[in-house]
Amino acid sequence: MTNNLKATKRETKTKGQINILRSKGFIPAILYGGKSPNLKLSISEKFVDDVLRTENFLSTVIDLDIDGKKEKVIPRDVSYHVTSDKPTHIDFMRIVQGSNIILEIPVKFKNNDQCSGLKKGGVLNIVRRKIELKCQAETIPENIDVDLAGLDIGTSIRISSVTLPQNAELTITDRDFVVATIAAPTIVKEPEKPAEETAAEGEGSQETSAEGTDTTTAGKEGEASKKDDKGKDPAPDKKQSGEKKTAPDKKTPDKK
Repeated sequence: MTNNLKATKRETKTKGQINILRSKGFIPAILYGGKSPNLKLSISEKFVDDVLRTENFLSTVIDLDIDGKKEKVIPRDVSYHVTSDKPTHIDFMRIVQGSNIILEIPVKFKNNDQCSGLKKGGVLNIVRRKIELKCQAETIPENIDVDLAGLDIGTSIRISSVTLPQNAELTITDRDFVVATIAAPTIVKEPEKPAEETAAEGEGSQETSAEGTDTTTAGKEGEASKKDDKGKDPAPDKKQSGEKKTAPDKKTPDKK
């Protein structure tokens, strides 16, 4: 994929001059590589904004029009403002015919609708969204396609099973790394309780509540009874009253 951008040479030398350039809607840039000298450039932010938003911007070949002279370049780095997230600087590298270049190429997954694991509710867990390749400058691939057709839950997609673009080589050759996996669903639905058990639990809670009410009521009645007893005059204590009990007089039987 090739994009066209217009750039102009800049003569800024101080930080203040660069800030003025940014305030006018331009992004400072630099072009290096090959046998030509480095060039300081400025690019209109509105022209490069759409290109910057693409996932494969750093692997896209660009026809850079510098004051009417075109050069094939590739972006190598983009700096952004800390708070506004606006681009503050772009590095471009010239593409030299016949040379090889190392780039990070985005991974694209296809045939998701034909993946058995995803149809069963599985989840595609992406381990690597980009893979570093060594490729020819004239044939830089846009994506690395990974086919998901027929893959089931539990499958690990390793780089050895991925078809690489033509004229491209892996930079990591010492291990067969994982690109993605198809994992089982992580949300497990709790089974519902049978209706009989739910009803039995409800009855048990009602009985307990009733018993608790009776006990509380009895306790209140007992307290009330004690209060009533306290309010009544105590029965006179015979020993405390000072009265002596007189034994009944013995009658002398009449002598006849």
